[in-house]
Amino acid sequence: MRTPLFRGLMRSLIVPVAAALAVLTAGAPGAHAATDLSKVAEALRDGPVYVDPAASDQLSSADAEALADKIEDADKPVFVAVLPADQPTRNLLLNLRTETGITGLYGVRVGDRFDAAADASVMSRQSVDNLVASVQSAGDPKAQLNDFVDSALRNVRGTAPASWSDGGGGPGVDVSGLIAFGAVVAAGGAGAYALVRRNRRRHEAEQRAALDKLRVVVDEDITAFGEELDRLDFHPAEPGADDAMRADYERALDSYDQAKRLMDSARKPEDVKAVTQALDDGRFSLTQLAARRERRPLPQRRPPCFFDPRHGPSVADETWTPPGGTSREVPVCAADRTRLSEGRDPVVREVDTDQGRRPYWEAGPAYGPWAGGYFGGGLLPGLLVGTLLGSLMATPSYAADYGAGYGYGGGYEGGDVSGADFDSGDFGGFDGGGFGGGDFGGGGDFGGGF
Repeated sequence: MRTPLFRGLMRSLIVPVAAALAVLTAGAPGAHAATDLSKVAEALRDGPVYVDPAASDQLSSADAEALADKIEDADKPVFVAVLPADQPTRNLLLNLRTETGITGLYGVRVGDRFDAAADASVMSRQSVDNLVASVQSAGDPKAQLNDFVDSALRNVRGTAPASWSDGGGGPGVDVSGLIAFGAVVAAGGAGAYALVRRNRRRHEAEQRAALDKLRVVVDEDITAFGEELDRLDFHPAEPGADDAMRADYERALDSYDQAKRLMDSARKPEDVKAVTQALDDGRFSLTQLAARRERRPLPQRRPPCFFDPRHGPSVADETWTPPGGTSREVPVCAADRTRLSEGRDPVVREVDTDQGRRPYWEAGPAYGPWAGGYFGGGLLPGLLVGTLLGSLMATPSYAADYGAGYGYGGGYEGGDVSGADFDSGDFGGFDGGGFGGGDFGGGGDFGGGF
């Protein structure tokens, strides 16, 4: 990683040249051709902040440099562009992400308007919407962009692209003129690099510890499902078995094998989400198989029992109030539905904690991805409102450390070069709102942004 002094020298040489070229190539006063996004993307591959010369009144070169230093020092894939007010905005974020080709969070200010979008692997769309809404009332461009970056660095996942530290493809500089300077700052640069590496190692160690704790619970789930398969009184060649039954059985077996493979290859807590998704798929296949064998109507797909996903798919939603919490509707299995109706406590999944055995929703942040695989989409936040796990998942640091559990997809990590191979849906919703549709009416339900 380049040291702040080295970055500052590089920018002090490059920015005046760019400004001079802008003056020489400018047309009549007030006239400005649309910024070529390929040029913006080229600059962002070399550093996290780009300010168009025609928008230099929005953010000075010194403020842009300080903002870039902050992002690079944090080693996070956050990109910021400041463009003139007459820049066309239709599909701007989507096109900029495609041109840059690097997974990350992109924030763009056009005139006095601001919006952002991100790959799902670094930040969920809801988190981006909340982040954009939180900075709309900032008093000036410098304050807004710094607020955005400060919040983004606390939430975004992944690391900065390698091109920021290897010089990228930016304008050339006479290296011989920097040799003496480089010798002076070498010691400081080595110290900064060591600090970044030490912080990264600590974060990786924390993730490994969280995964080890989570692995115990997931292995219990996998074992329980395997025992369920062993107890299953079904043979594909038995009398009355048809192709649909055999397909259900094969899907259950495949889900079991997939869960084991995924757990063996898991490296981060958020990797567990795919494991519990596979187990949920397998249990639903067994529910379908049972209905076919008993000649009952096929069940609708429902989430597993909230109290313990090992109970299998839920049969209904029932009102439940956690101790000291608020009432909410939760999906329950038939057995727990009966217990609740009789005024008894449900059979709750407990896990080991420093305070002894506790329900999983009171056990700690690492269980978010585990629960997210079972209760994906928008269901999980409502289920966990008021619980310890729900409160932890709402903190800024949670997404960076564990993934949102229910909000992050797979694919490229932050900072990876993916080119145009990314889910454009992560940047979707901007046609008719946001940067898309040619207007600035978006900001989701928060009323701000583009």
